[in-house]
Amino acid sequence: MSRHYYSVRTGKNPNGSNITLPVLASLFYTAYKQLDEAGFFQEHFGYWCVDSGEVAGKLGSDVAATLLLYLRKEVEWPFPEKFIGLGEDDLFDIIEFLHDHVSKPTDGYYHSFSQCGWHYHTFDGKAGRTEYRDRVNFLLESYKGGYELSETGEILEIPQPGTGPLLAANLPCTDEKVTERVASAIMKFRRYRSTLAERRDAIRDLADVLEYLRPRLKEVLTRQDEADLFNIANNFGIRHHNQQQKSDYDASIWLSWMFYYYLATIHAALRMVEKKTGEV
Repeated sequence: MSRHYYSVRTGKNPNGSNITLPVLASLFYTAYKQLDEAGFFQEHFGYWCVDSGEVAGKLGSDVAATLLLYLRKEVEWPFPEKFIGLGEDDLFDIIEFLHDHVSKPTDGYYHSFSQCGWHYHTFDGKAGRTEYRDRVNFLLESYKGGYELSETGEILEIPQPGTGPLLAANLPCTDEKVTERVASAIMKFRRYRSTLAERRDAIRDLADVLEYLRPRLKEVLTRQDEADLFNIANNFGIRHHNQQQKSDYDASIWLSWMFYYYLATIHAALRMVEKKTGEV
């Protein structure tokens, strides 16, 4: 499933774009069980056999203890029916954990005695994670303002309308000090429940990238343009701190503007440098 039908697509279904936490938990449980029955969790969680009993996977025989180790909280195992009673943080923790421990079965055998079922021994982790994300994201996009599970298995807020292409665009740059810093800033800004401090830190990272690029930017910007470029970060409490800085702005609104402003500026600046020098 990758598309919405008429009433949801046209916005006429009040449940189409804002499902509740219990509904999300129930629908996710169904998706999880379907994948589980298809063998997608056998590699890590193991399986039950009428002859051998519980056959452990890579997570070992005490899955509850492993969940406690990694999630730092007690999680009922096997998972509760429909994930009833789970809070948002608990459910999102499980979604991310399962992403790291899902794999698509590619080879195995059918144990026919008492219709025991398929026992797999060969798996494709990348294919499993891709299918898992497709199913999960179809649900997450309709929860609250919309979320998505990234390729690295982190739940992120869906980008604001119109900003998706900017966030996904590749930088015209091969310098890892630029590309890795920008990618890290984007992840930091979009993480589930990122704080204002974390968002401010992401903007600081982008401003630092521009500072790193400053010698090359001098070739394509006027002195005044260059000064204006760093005015926001320097005078709105992003990089340096002094009594002259503005601090009475609504951070929940303006930090988003600053982030996208600097991200777009980095893309534009790199393209100007590339156009003039032929390399960045």
